[in-house]
Amino acid sequence: MLAFNAAVAMQQSIWRANQALPDEERMSFRIGINVGDVLVKNGDIFGDDVNIAARLEGMADVGGICVTRGVRDHLRDRVDATFEDLGEQTFKNIARPLRVFRVQFDQKADPLIDGPESRFPHLDDRSDKGTWGQHAEPISTDYGTPDDMQQVEIAYWDSVRESNDPNEYRQYLTRYPNGKFVDLAQARLENGKPSTEELAVEVAFWDTVRSDGNAAMIEAYLAKYPRGQFCDLARLMLAGPGR
Repeated sequence: MLAFNAAVAMQQSIWRANQALPDEERMSFRIGINVGDVLVKNGDIFGDDVNIAARLEGMADVGGICVTRGVRDHLRDRVDATFEDLGEQTFKNIARPLRVFRVQFDQKADPLIDGPESRFPHLDDRSDKGTWGQHAEPISTDYGTPDDMQQVEIAYWDSVRESNDPNEYRQYLTRYPNGKFVDLAQARLENGKPSTEELAVEVAFWDTVRSDGNAAMIEAYLAKYPRGQFCDLARLMLAGPGR
């Protein structure tokens, strides 16, 4: 629930902040939410369930959120939002079709999150806690606390890092000259990124390696793609039980 509430609050905050900006300076994001198992390595996460969330992000409207059926089933009676059924969807490199739902929420509402886990702790002392918007305290049209600003930057970087367009990195560096990901953005500009075709070849190779599970195949992947997008996961597999 915390991830869902944070996603809604972020979209609402960004919408409100954008109202004071000209169109060319506005930021817009799509968000996908899935629930499942992940592998964690050096602060990054991997796994099919992570990939599903990324695919959902691509399906969402600008300023919107898409979720899987598991998320909808867990939250539909517990949040101030409704879920539009988009039916079963097939995604690249995902073996099974997924039931997808578009989240319908009040984009213009004050982004209040109920409960002690709130990212807005000044709201937690409300004596009567109900759904969003009850006993609402006004929130300024800026990003609020430093933590809010950091979350917006992280969301912006997430939207940029999958891009093949160097201009996306330049825009990040212009907007966040002292940001958390400046070194990464500069490195990607200097080193360049593989083309879409090269990425597709690597993904296809990795799918074969992952399904085979053979140590020699994993080592072959690491040798061919020493800086590949699945290197950390490959090393985890090599270091797993019985290796």
